Amino acid sequence: MPSPTQRALARVPDRLRPFLVRHRRLVKFLLVGSGCFVLTTVINFELKFTVLEHKPVVALTVATVIGTVVSYVLNRRWAFRAAGRKREVLMFVLVSAVAIAVNDVPLVVSRYLLDLREPYIGPFEQEVADFLSGMVVGTFVAMLFRYRAMRRWVFVPPAGRTRAEPVPVPTAVPPEPDYAAPGMPPDVP
Repeated sequence: MPSPTQRALARVPDRLRPFLVRHRRLVKFLLVGSGCFVLTTVINFELKFTVLEHKPVVALTVATVIGTVVSYVLNRRWAFRAAGRKREVLMFVLVSAVAIAVNDVPLVVSRYLLDLREPYIGPFEQEVADFLSGMVVGTFVAMLFRYRAMRRWVFVPPAGRTRAEPVPVPTAVPPEPDYAAPGMPPDVP
């Protein structure tokens, strides 16, 4: 029985499938990140328009921390498939603390250095500036930092093991019976 990933790849155009298989860790990381981005956005707006109305940076920080915890679990179990170790958790906390600060910097600059807030601009413009600086720019820069840091310092193989080499993708493989994604190695999760 094909895995959910294999079933999803079966629907991808043939010319894109080898690229996605070759970069599957990045694709999984981006899928986890997309889901956590939506979660962070929802929590940020909920906090910002209710209990933390006058503290947008705190609302973004709290939402980012919650999204980061969810991201850790999903990345560890699915994207990087690493077993939890004390060092891994410590490094994840350190990397995430830096990434959360990186995520907050564009919002702080927008709000307090560029004065893109009321009474200098209207409420709608303030919300657009907050979203673009905190959620879009901040998240993008933090994502780049997190991906490199996670691969380099957090989800590393135990001593003695090396990273798995990319699975070569055959260009022309006859379809197997009941196999969802022709051209994709059967061991791809």
